[in-house]
Amino acid sequence: MDVFEAIQKRKSARSFESKPISNETLEKLLEAARLSPSAKNIQPWHFIVVTDPEKRKALSKGMFAKFLKDTPVVIALCGNEKASPEWYVVDVALAGENMVIAATAEGLGTCWVGSFEEADVKQLLEVPDNLRVVALLAVGYSVEKMNLTAKLNHLIRPRKRLDEIVSWEKYGNKHESSKGASKVAEV
Repeated sequence: MDVFEAIQKRKSARSFESKPISNETLEKLLEAARLSPSAKNIQPWHFIVVTDPEKRKALSKGMFAKFLKDTPVVIALCGNEKASPEWYVVDVALAGENMVIAATAEGLGTCWVGSFEEADVKQLLEVPDNLRVVALLAVGYSVEKMNLTAKLNHLIRPRKRLDEIVSWEKYGNKHESSKGASKVAEV
């Protein structure tokens, strides 16, 4: 699968098979994160891979994180605020998105989770004070379920067309090719 195809196929998964993910595959995802760009090449990230069922259950306490207890792998995406105070969140997000795209290419589903209490996650995973928990990433072999809410959301709020989100040279200036505004495949 090429990169653009992986980007098109990527969608948030909240239901997963109990099938474990091989260490080789996990290492590919982590390597994709390691190779991410970062401001001044500081690489202010640290990733904590969580497979323990009790820890995953504890991570599922957030209002929109209940499914984490049944997710085979949760990766805590952490950033060093002291090393890169202005950019650690962006850098960690870039690394996380590399993992998401790599996971899709490997046939895995993912979901970016921000529904957590940072202090609780830091205590549970013994995250040192110099790191901040930016997000949790659910990873596994997704199960296709009929998710009426997601389907409804995509009907109410479909992906915006390029001509709605892109300007050329200054805000509001449309490119000739985007005046007819074709949509790239809906995801």
